Amino acid sequence: MVVPTSAAEALAKAREVAARIEVDAAVRDRDRRLPYAEIDELSASGLLAITVPQRFGGPDLGPSVVADVTRLLAAADPNIAQIPHSHFVYLNLLRLAAPDALAQRIFGHVLQGGRVANAQSERGGKTVADINTTLRRQGDRFVLDGEKFYATGSLFAHTLAVLARLPEGTETGEAAVGFEPGEYVAFVAADAPGVEIVDDWNGLGQRTTGSGTVRLAGVNVDPGDLVARAPAVAQPTGYGAFAQLLHVAIDVGIARGALDAAADFVRTKSRPWFEAGVERADADPLTVQRFGELGVEVAAAEATLDAASRAVDAATAEDVDDPALTAQASIAVAVAKAVADRASNSVSSALFEVAGTRSASAELSLDRFWRNARTHTLHDPVRWKYQHIGRWVLRGESPPTHGVI
Repeated sequence: MVVPTSAAEALAKAREVAARIEVDAAVRDRDRRLPYAEIDELSASGLLAITVPQRFGGPDLGPSVVADVTRLLAAADPNIAQIPHSHFVYLNLLRLAAPDALAQRIFGHVLQGGRVANAQSERGGKTVADINTTLRRQGDRFVLDGEKFYATGSLFAHTLAVLARLPEGTETGEAAVGFEPGEYVAFVAADAPGVEIVDDWNGLGQRTTGSGTVRLAGVNVDPGDLVARAPAVAQPTGYGAFAQLLHVAIDVGIARGALDAAADFVRTKSRPWFEAGVERADADPLTVQRFGELGVEVAAAEATLDAASRAVDAATAEDVDDPALTAQASIAVAVAKAVADRASNSVSSALFEVAGTRSASAELSLDRFWRNARTHTLHDPVRWKYQHIGRWVLRGESPPTHGVI
């Protein structure tokens, strides 16, 4: 495996991979064919290792490069683009908060093609922030028990990053001294005893992301495999801005993919409306006008993504420790998320408006763009982005550092 060492190399490789995965994207989505081979190809491309820090042997490419790679993959197949989202996010957690021994092990595995996926969200709590998965002491180790849902990418992962809670009053053995009650991420092997990954995701969109259930029953965890979440999330580190930036890139990619699919369909398959008096659908002035409007929407989403990417790069540079830059980056990402949310849903719906009745054939699976947009944009409601943007504009109030803005 050769890991790209520059932005140019990474984007060239992403375009190669995107061209190949786009070929059967509609069939995979329609038949819910899980992309095991495609994810192996993505690993083999070296793209999943581009953020490994230089001191651990990687190229240490920045957030803007990861966002561009994600955008290119999402235009071809947003399912495949979303699968490594948590991979990059939890590699960032390792960079920010992990002990060197754990970081060395996971980063080394990633450089050999290893993949990380999340086991974070849960059902049943009062809010999505409620975590009932617990760590309990067993000798000088911990044991993990709980059940996760929306565990995107878990079916394809070698390592699971499991968010768990160490309750108040937990006793720790000699090897576990220093672990205060709170939230931790446990890095455990996906095939460890007690781990069960269930393929039960049945969303209307993003059907092949492997976002099902992970059950954890008595999973042994070495204290050295735990990372406290607070140092990355409760401080202005840019952790949340980076994670949200990749979600924006997925939505922008969906918008671009929908626009390109609509244009191709109109050029090659649509018939012109008889009142237009033209020979081809792409010569109908009303259709041309609508494509112009949709093109502006997509270009605006791409531009705000680019601006947000540059802001996150600036806030997370190695020699930067500036809470003001981190706040600006979070707001820039929130703006981009609001624009991308609107564009991905709007353009993927307008596809049928401009392409006509033929485009509604179930066999074509062109509805996948809207289904994927509608499903993915439910992640972190955009209405709260407007709240944070408004507070920033009106009162100069910095956004919270809870990791999802």
